[in-house]
Amino acid sequence: MSSVRETIGAPLSAEEGAAFSGQPLSFPQLGPGVVGIAAGISWLAFGLSALRWPDTGDWVRTEIMAHVAIVVAGLIVILGVANKRVGRIGEAYRRRAPWLLALGLFLTAWEVTTAKWGWLPQPFFPPPQAIIEVYTDDLPKLAASVIASVKLQLSGYVIGAIVGFLTGVSIGWSRSIGYWVHPLLRFIGPLPATAWLPIAFFTFPSSWSASTFLIALATGFPVTVLTWSGVASVSNAYYDVARTLGAKSSFLILKVAIPAALPHVFVGLFMGLGASFAVLVVAEMVGVKAGLGWYLQWAQGWAAYANMYAALVVMSLLCSGAITLLFNVRDRLLVWQKGVVKW
Repeated sequence: MSSVRETIGAPLSAEEGAAFSGQPLSFPQLGPGVVGIAAGISWLAFGLSALRWPDTGDWVRTEIMAHVAIVVAGLIVILGVANKRVGRIGEAYRRRAPWLLALGLFLTAWEVTTAKWGWLPQPFFPPPQAIIEVYTDDLPKLAASVIASVKLQLSGYVIGAIVGFLTGVSIGWSRSIGYWVHPLLRFIGPLPATAWLPIAFFTFPSSWSASTFLIALATGFPVTVLTWSGVASVSNAYYDVARTLGAKSSFLILKVAIPAALPHVFVGLFMGLGASFAVLVVAEMVGVKAGLGWYLQWAQGWAAYANMYAALVVMSLLCSGAITLLFNVRDRLLVWQKGVVKW
């Protein structure tokens, strides 16, 4: 509807303009101060309910969590009142005020329906203080699992990205290499990497090397296909101009084909990163004796669902952080395409 109105020259409303430009919608009737006060009240309700309301079960009384929630409530209210006076902090607050309100309401509802009223079945839905207890009491085991997962995922991802990039450039540049590699790629690539679990654990000498191979396989396929597509899509006019100036084959590959294919390469890296995390969890659950996947399986076996949810939160932060880091690298290398791909 907005595109039709723009075509005929009709002005867009505030809501349509925000949606069309990709900017977050705000509450038209409520200012940031009102939203901030509401968000602060929701966080205050969460803190006071955790601190003052008696629990129905034998849950840990996490006063630190309640005090932090109360402090956050005060900061949210202050920013809501003085958001126009604090520059970038106020601008960031205005964009996130609705989410702060939603998060405060969610935490309050979570605390009330689990620890206070006991509506949700236990131990499948632990209260927030049970999750906090995991980060304080089981931190050494959880930290060791995080380090093991990062090592395994990083080694497999780097190997898969390098092999996939070199293979994709080779296929896109050389027809003879593409003749032999392309059929193998079409046969092996579409299969899920986890389908190779029995062969990998039988072939490789250790579960670590087998898991590294599976992660590299999951990463390498999308990187290979997208790199190949990027190299093959480079216009012949670029090569003709470079050859006219006396460029050799090595220059054409390193200075023409690869730079032009980098946008496709990064799309393959993004896809490979998501696939590598999925394979990481499965591989650690099956064969590796350390890592977040192993920690999840251990927690589920002992019905320690608070530990399981705590590990899932850490895993989500790791995956999101890795994708954000990759996006920052992309924006630095491909300055002319900054903002084209959103995250």
